[in-house]
Amino acid sequence: MPSLLIVAVVLVALLGLGVLAFNGLVRRRNRVQEAWSEIDVELKRRHDLIPNLVETVKGYASHESKTFEAVTTARAGAVSAGATGDPAKMGPAENVLSQTLRSLFAVSENYPQLRAVETFLQLQEQLTATEDKLEYARRFYNTSGRDYNIALQSFPRNLLAGPFGFHAVAFLQTDEAERQVVPEVNFTGATTSNGSTAPSAPPVSTGSGPPTV
Repeated sequence: MPSLLIVAVVLVALLGLGVLAFNGLVRRRNRVQEAWSEIDVELKRRHDLIPNLVETVKGYASHESKTFEAVTTARAGAVSAGATGDPAKMGPAENVLSQTLRSLFAVSENYPQLRAVETFLQLQEQLTATEDKLEYARRFYNTSGRDYNIALQSFPRNLLAGPFGFHAVAFLQTDEAERQVVPEVNFTGATTSNGSTAPSAPPVSTGSGPPTV
């Protein structure tokens, strides 16, 4: 009888430990998914701002058609890649979009009258704020993903991960070459050799697909 009681206590303790471990994984997985949702929201906001920005610049530099077409095509590619949810497609597509935005803002530097337009400045401010939020969201996602992955590899959670469908997530990496893309709304910085103002640029996050968790 005492031995049966001991076995029962051990089984209850193991069950309780399993429940705690399972709930911990669920909590961390939800945090990762929440972090990704923030990235998704900011990417969509970024995509929504770009058409208005292109139209505004086009009103003062209509002959820069190749630049406008490149931005429009890159945006369409980023939106299309985002719809697939494939990290391998979303990252490169967002990088291409960032490169074309760099060209668009380079064009705007050649038109002083454009830089005085309130609509242009507001759009640029909103885009800069979006890029900052993307960077914050990327860091939050990476931190959440790190904690989640560590939990998956820790005993006894690693015994539950496979059978209950928990999977490790990949980190969102930022290409350093793509961090200097979208300029801040600041035309009082250093000047270039041709006398135009060279604005600084905030960090830009590259996109990735929703995590498989």
